[in-house]
Amino acid sequence: MKAALSARSALPLRVVLPPLVFGVGGLALWQLLTVAAGVPSFLLPAPTAIAQEFTDNFGRIVDAASATGMNALIGLLLGAVLGITAATLAVRFRLVEGLLTPLAAAAAAVPIVALAPLLNSMYSTTTDTPRRIVVTIVVFFPMFVSTARGLRQVPQVHSDLMASYAAGGWQITRTVRLPAALPYLFTGLRIAAPGAVIAAIIAEYFGGLQNGLGSRITSAAANTAYPRAWAYVVGAMLVGLLFLAAVLLLEQLTRRPRNTFWRSK
Repeated sequence: MKAALSARSALPLRVVLPPLVFGVGGLALWQLLTVAAGVPSFLLPAPTAIAQEFTDNFGRIVDAASATGMNALIGLLLGAVLGITAATLAVRFRLVEGLLTPLAAAAAAVPIVALAPLLNSMYSTTTDTPRRIVVTIVVFFPMFVSTARGLRQVPQVHSDLMASYAAGGWQITRTVRLPAALPYLFTGLRIAAPGAVIAAIIAEYFGGLQNGLGSRITSAAANTAYPRAWAYVVGAMLVGLLFLAAVLLLEQLTRRPRNTFWRSK
């Protein structure tokens, strides 16, 4: 029993320590190379200079991260709902699958750099709608593919059992297919959540409101304030990590009731 407890307590250390050591070592090497080699800031600023700019502009970075994060969050929610709904309909009806699958593939093939300027020209420069549409399109494909694959992984014996209970197609989908597809759904979310932040930032490069991380990065770089631009990049990384952490936490919360059920058995 004691050995099992000690192994459990050592598990987080084994998980956290290697990336922590690698990150600290990488930053130390970065600082050493930029200072010792005299690398110009427009090529690669030193971590200390980036940290100083991050501290000095913390309020502005938070404001920009809030604007970008809100666009990414709304687009992520819309894309996830549309992707899950479309996957459910595609698995339920073959005709819908034949219509939606090519459209989903086409949406995934459209590059953001081509889509964002077009949407910005269609809408007012005082609205965030184009950026949220871009994020929705980017999120839709991984959610559609992952959810559809999960919905098809239900063992035939489970479907036959529900059919023997005279359950309808939607009842089988709601009670059997969707719960079984949760791992695949969260796999899609783990891919889509950081992608939503990236899409929101890239969409800000092509005009519109100048209140997000993408516009602040381009503005700082245009003014040769490269350490400040990197500070905004750090803010973007933190937003992406926050989205990913939220998805992982949500996944753990959905697993907990199932674990409790099996322990009670």
